[in-house]
Amino acid sequence: MAQPLLKMLSMKRKCPVCHSHSDLHVRNGFFYRESGRVRVQRYRCTQCAKEFSDATFQLRYRQRLRRINGLVERELISGSSLRRTALILKINVKTVVRRLRFLAHKARKEQVRRMQLLSDIQEVQFDDMETFEHSKMKPLAITIAVWKNKRWILGCEVSQMPAKGLLAKRARKKYGPRLDDRKKGRERLFKKIQPALGESVVFETDEHPHYGKHLKERFPKSLHVQYKGRRGCVVGQGELKAGGFDPLFSLNHTCAMLRYSISRLVRRTWVTTKRPDRLQDHIDIYVNFHNRVLVS
Repeated sequence: MAQPLLKMLSMKRKCPVCHSHSDLHVRNGFFYRESGRVRVQRYRCTQCAKEFSDATFQLRYRQRLRRINGLVERELISGSSLRRTALILKINVKTVVRRLRFLAHKARKEQVRRMQLLSDIQEVQFDDMETFEHSKMKPLAITIAVWKNKRWILGCEVSQMPAKGLLAKRARKKYGPRLDDRKKGRERLFKKIQPALGESVVFETDEHPHYGKHLKERFPKSLHVQYKGRRGCVVGQGELKAGGFDPLFSLNHTCAMLRYSISRLVRRTWVTTKRPDRLQDHIDIYVNFHNRVLVS
């Protein structure tokens, strides 16, 4: 099994400069990686004389302290903040931020490959979670889509939204008008998950007035089923027991797991998001872990 695998990998190898195939590459020695003492093969391109190795094509190229990647991921999806993760692992918080970006990039690639294997999904539940950046007067929306039967997270998209309710007037006075990008966030999510959905897919949501219009624009042959939303219970299952069976249980339970596992999303917390793109990175890491470990 080892030889066919090595042959398959060599066929995919291309020169990083002239993009020539492996037929024009010759072996040019090897070296031992400092981390783990792994033997890495070197190559030289006979067309442009560029020298490279097997490590050139890896996501972890030139990355040091590779052993902490799994440890950082474990802490980030277990409710630890970036600073607490750095404190526990005895590393610099800047290292944690860099690994957050690396793990998010890796997670998005794995999610794309995972979605390419899915097809003809017939039942999807989606909704908008709400959180904030820096202040509750600067709210954010997290559009999440869940495969009802398998409870897979098909995708999550972060977008900004204006403040509402009692904070709306204060928010406009302090921070000025704020754009509502929730529709764009839904469009990004729908574009990603559309190849995996069946033609007559059934979408289940709450009674949000804008969901039906957006679904008909993107999925004209789909069926949209709405259920009356209910207020969540702070502790325990009291609200669910009082209201009976929850038709959106797969979605609501997944959102609850998301809030429990990511420190930025806990309702009463000192940890706040300073940048929406970092929140997107953090969520993407959890989505990959959720689909790979929890519901696989």
